[in-house]
Amino acid sequence: MSRDQAYQLLVDHVEGEGLRRHCLAVEAAMKALARYFHEDEESWGIAGLLHDADWETTRETPERHTQQLMEWLEDFDLADEAKGAILAHNHFHNGHQPPQSVMEWSLFCADELTGLIVACALVRPDKKLENLTVESILAKFPQTSFAAGVHRDQIKLCEEKLDLPLDQFIGLVLEAMQSISDSIGL
Repeated sequence: MSRDQAYQLLVDHVEGEGLRRHCLAVEAAMKALARYFHEDEESWGIAGLLHDADWETTRETPERHTQQLMEWLEDFDLADEAKGAILAHNHFHNGHQPPQSVMEWSLFCADELTGLIVACALVRPDKKLENLTVESILAKFPQTSFAAGVHRDQIKLCEEKLDLPLDQFIGLVLEAMQSISDSIGL
């Protein structure tokens, strides 16, 4: 599956601009993490891009989230590892095994972190990622009332499962998102 095909699938199934931007942010994060771990950026990026492509369709049935996407992907040649990462990121609801591989843990942790980074940008006067820093994100991290829907424990698993200190993980994802700031409206 090419990136163009993956993007078209996303556009065909996701109407909301906010969700499209989230998927683009996770794609950028996954590509940066693939570079860090010396893995295939294209495959990792596609997993990030598509991970929530069925969310608008399955929002009311969380156990179907990612399962519906797998049905849409039947006619495409997507690496099993990418499919596994997509399925594992919703393992709490879909019955799939929890994350096992570095790719699966990367998606599981980065998915939540992109939301926290967006929230940190949106409270800034300029509402931009450009001058956002790791330190400012870390300052908001323990404030559970801030971006209350973000599962910080899921993000912090980067230290145990990816052997990446939290500040370094945040830095990698922040820089990736800053590199596509225009595409995600920040």
